[in-house]
Amino acid sequence: MGTWGVGPFDSDTAADFCGEVDDVAVGEREQAVRTALLGAADVPDGVELDACEAERAVAAAALVAAQCPGGEPADSAYGPDEPLPDLTGLRGLAVQALGRVLTEPSELYELWAESGGEDWVAEVRRLENVLLPQPAGEQPGLFR
Repeated sequence: MGTWGVGPFDSDTAADFCGEVDDVAVGEREQAVRTALLGAADVPDGVELDACEAERAVAAAALVAAQCPGGEPADSAYGPDEPLPDLTGLRGLAVQALGRVLTEPSELYELWAESGGEDWVAEVRRLENVLLPQPAGEQPGLFR
C-alpha cells in the first residue's frame, strides 16, 4: 500500500480510483462514485473492511464533499481530471461509508491507528462534517 499523506487522494489506491472515474463515460461517473461508497457502506458490522475498499470510499466521499458548502476542491494531482456530475445526492451514502471506514474492524483504520494516525482520522472527520446537513439556523435563508 503506497501512502504518502493523510489526504483523501494520498494513496496509490485513491489515485487509481480517480483515474478509473476519469476513464468511464461522463454518464457513468456518478455510478462509479456510488459503487466506491457502497464498497464500504455495505460491509456488515463485524466483517473487516478491506483497506483498499476503504481508501476508495474516502476518495469518493471527498469528491462528494468537494461539491458541498465548505468542501475543498478535489484538485489534488491525484484527483480526477475530468468534470464530475452533481454528486451531492450521495451525501448520506458518503457519511455512511466514512462511518464504516472509522468503525472496527476496518483494516485502514487499524493501519493508521498503529502508526499514530490522529491526523488521518481528523481529515476523515473533516470530510464527514462537510457532508453532514447543516442545522437549519446555519443555512442561508431567503429573508435575512
